[in-house]
Amino acid sequence: MPGGLHLRREGVGPETFGKVFDPLGISSSVSDEAVMWFRHSELKHGRVAMAATVGCLVSKLGITFPGDLANGVPFASVGAGGPFAAWDAVPTAGKLQLFLFIGALEWASETKKPHYMRGGVPGKIDPYLFEGIPGLWAPKIRFWDPLNTMGALTEEQKATKRKSELKNGRLAMIAIISFISAHYIPGSVPLLPAGF
Repeated sequence: MPGGLHLRREGVGPETFGKVFDPLGISSSVSDEAVMWFRHSELKHGRVAMAATVGCLVSKLGITFPGDLANGVPFASVGAGGPFAAWDAVPTAGKLQLFLFIGALEWASETKKPHYMRGGVPGKIDPYLFEGIPGLWAPKIRFWDPLNTMGALTEEQKATKRKSELKNGRLAMIAIISFISAHYIPGSVPLLPAGF
């Protein structure tokens, strides 16, 4: 790979025998930009999987938010059928709001300069995700790390936290796909009960 980019990637550890886990050699056959896209995708999907895994476990425990999700639709009723039936219980307007929010996050991520495929940092979330429209509206809404906990860390501590996030995301991707498999294919995951 040009520039040895694959050698500088975080996430190398004892579980990968001190090497970048790439048994098919994909990283050596694509450009640095493609490797950055892979890393950004891995971080993004890992974050979603961590949220989904926690949501699935919390739902299985019967824990819900208090109050209503929408008029006449309490949160408890949404989770009553379990995590896999919850999506069907969300009103259409709620589903549209979720898609719009996810789209806004994607837009903010992909329009950030410099782009992660052009010298930016893959997976980096700026504290100010949206800085407004210059000269018209500048809210400076601190979306990420509102208490600035990352600002108090050394670069070494930040690198350790990034590595932990990457590894926890990988584990969460395995966990959520295991939950889904166990739910839809009983017995496919021996450690999970049938119909999980």
